[in-house]
Amino acid sequence: MRAWLRSLAGRITLVTAAVAVLAVLVTGMVGFPLIRAAAVEQARLELSRDADAFAATPAASQALDLRERHLLGPANYDVSSISTDGVVSGPARAALSTAEIARVLSGTAISRTATTDSGALLLQARALKRGGGVVLTRSLADVNAASALVFQRTLLALAAGLLIAVPAGTLLARRLSRPLVRTAAAARRMAGGERAVHLVPSGVTEVRAVGEAVNRLDHALVASEARQREFLLSISHEIRTPLTAMRGYAEALEDGLVPEPEVAAVGRTLAAETDRLDAFVKDLLELARLEADDFAVEERPVDVALLLAQVQQAWHARAAQSSVRLQLTLPQPADSGPAPALVVLTDAQRLRQILDGLVENALRVTPAGGLLNLTSRLEHDAWGQVVAIDVRDSGPGLSAEDAAVAFDRGVLYRRYAGQRPVGSGLGLSIAARLADRLGARLTVEAPYDGEDHGGGGTGGPAGGSGGPPVRLTDAPVGACFCVRLLRA
Repeated sequence: MRAWLRSLAGRITLVTAAVAVLAVLVTGMVGFPLIRAAAVEQARLELSRDADAFAATPAASQALDLRERHLLGPANYDVSSISTDGVVSGPARAALSTAEIARVLSGTAISRTATTDSGALLLQARALKRGGGVVLTRSLADVNAASALVFQRTLLALAAGLLIAVPAGTLLARRLSRPLVRTAAAARRMAGGERAVHLVPSGVTEVRAVGEAVNRLDHALVASEARQREFLLSISHEIRTPLTAMRGYAEALEDGLVPEPEVAAVGRTLAAETDRLDAFVKDLLELARLEADDFAVEERPVDVALLLAQVQQAWHARAAQSSVRLQLTLPQPADSGPAPALVVLTDAQRLRQILDGLVENALRVTPAGGLLNLTSRLEHDAWGQVVAIDVRDSGPGLSAEDAAVAFDRGVLYRRYAGQRPVGSGLGLSIAARLADRLGARLTVEAPYDGEDHGGGGTGGPAGGSGGPPVRLTDAPVGACFCVRLLRA
């Protein structure tokens, strides 16, 4: 019983019954005075018509009254008379004052409620054409008794409606709660690990909306878990590859199969594979930190030109080993003054981390003899004046479909694994999350297109405001990643 009372069906039933009872009570409290007032008014109108009939045709009315009393029993009103000298005969003797008697004899009709020793009366007095008058009275207690009888019958009808409302409310509650019960069962199956739980939405609009939301949640869980499985499988594969190599070399060393002159080379290989594993672990830890609440950002004024020079210096040797030309392009001094200052308010370490990730990604896909260009410039957009930093490579580039998912974790990795050099599938995702934490905007943009203006320049991608698009000497045709920060 307690469980039923806590259920939606039980509560709807109780609410329906409570509303029905309340409606009966309110109807009784409001209806009884209205019924009694209507009964009194109706009795007053009937008594007034009878009094008018007596005044118009006294003889005929008296004869009709006597006949009705003889055939049907006592009438519900009493008749009194007023003589021409003002003497009242009948039950109305104590109900009329001398002044009222004079008014009646003068031709004025009187209609009121009178109070006598025997109780309240409805009184109607009229003057007769031949002199004198007639007075009709009716006991108000009789009228109230008749109205009470009507009210009792009304209460019986309301009670019958109440008895019907309770089972009707129960049936309605079951019908309304049935889709919710099915929805709850589907949610429990999903919580238990079952997926592709199709729920047919039904019921009222709100209940149907809940069912549709559960279906969307189920589809989202299926897609999310599929992406997670793919990500874990890809990461597992990438981690297993260096582990297999390390295990093979370790077993060869243990069995004495590696000649003495090759030990150093094997050691370098083991160190390289260890670095690969370390990179995977660092990427995974970085993603976990970005999703944690304790990720700190220390904002200070940062000279972007100086930071880009440091990035170029740090990656120069790696680029040279890959036969890639690493070029830095900064705004040129104007004729009337020095080059504009590229200062932003941000966390220098985190911005450097973003740039290092983008440069590493660009070096991986840039072929030998290619160009990797770091460019910085000023732009004006809805933000205001911003400093834009481009990392542009001459690799195979990205299609529009690639650009749409470039920062989704592991998507490009799965798409191009085995076709072009790929990393862990986490680098661009980490860069995007870092940029979001810094309040920067990281985008993938189409390659520059325009005339050949030689080296240098302050041009930018289409849509930028740093001047017309500029095509550098040996301009890359690959991907261009742009970081934009509000200028300090």
